[in-house]
Amino acid sequence: MKLYTSLEQFKARKPVVTIGTFDGVHLGHQKVILRLQEFARQHEGETVIFTFHTHPRLVTAPDGSNLRLLTTLNEKINLFEKYGIDHLIIYTFDKSFSELTYSEFVEKILVEQIKTHCLVVGYDHKFGKNREGGFDYLKKCAEKHKFEIERLDALLVDEDSVSSTKIRNALENGQIEKANHYLGYQFTLHGTVINGKQLGRKLGFPTANIEASDKFKIIPGYGVYAVKVELSGAEYNGMLNIGTRPTFNNNADNRSIEVNIFDFEGDIYGKEITLKFIGKIRDEQKFENIEMLVSQLVKDKTTALSILSKSTFIF
Repeated sequence: MKLYTSLEQFKARKPVVTIGTFDGVHLGHQKVILRLQEFARQHEGETVIFTFHTHPRLVTAPDGSNLRLLTTLNEKINLFEKYGIDHLIIYTFDKSFSELTYSEFVEKILVEQIKTHCLVVGYDHKFGKNREGGFDYLKKCAEKHKFEIERLDALLVDEDSVSSTKIRNALENGQIEKANHYLGYQFTLHGTVINGKQLGRKLGFPTANIEASDKFKIIPGYGVYAVKVELSGAEYNGMLNIGTRPTFNNNADNRSIEVNIFDFEGDIYGKEITLKFIGKIRDEQKFENIEMLVSQLVKDKTTALSILSKSTFIF
């Protein structure tokens, strides 16, 4: 896959293009990619994805306080490469770009610079200033500039259309299996191990405290989860708690992410870590005493190992 951060060096044979933020690169996006590849084969062309470096909402609504991304930029790049895209354009979305009308975008970028041969869009495609570039308008642009266009219907999974919003809702509600089903892979969180209060060590369940690598990355809802842990090139089983540690802490705003890595010992402060969420074990809860908490942690580990043993995802 060739990666571009500008269009100066871009060159492709009969570009078959699709556009979007592609947050999650979920099953719906994957269907667009498959159709993109089919078009490319039919027209002896090459697949091109046009996406953005800065999320459009951070420009059009700079506060960005409620932006929650399913995938970071690096995660998206890896997913596009996994799914066999030929060319990936990561375009800088800034104020001037946001002011382009759709016709300007089509003429200046799709036609003049990319030289689009075919354009594939999702069922709810909207683009350009004030999201004016709907499908009907785009069809007129295609006729004028002589490129082909196709719109895909919503992908249905279990009679429910897949969308990034529905996946976010599932994650926020701790519905990991549902989110993974819609994503087509395991939801992943990258981060760095930071210093913690070492409360788990005193309980016989030492934990690594995690700081997410991207402040806009969505964090699943409070609870205890079964996870796969990638660390220094090796993979381990583990259980992870997201919450406020209510048995020890009365500050409801002090969210922590901490993972107990099974069958592992070592100093990993400052190390990069990857967490793959497999399933939810239970909600976070407050225990009357330490003994009850430890007893529950023993049960949680058994449950986690059972969940992890049944995982069928390979990615």
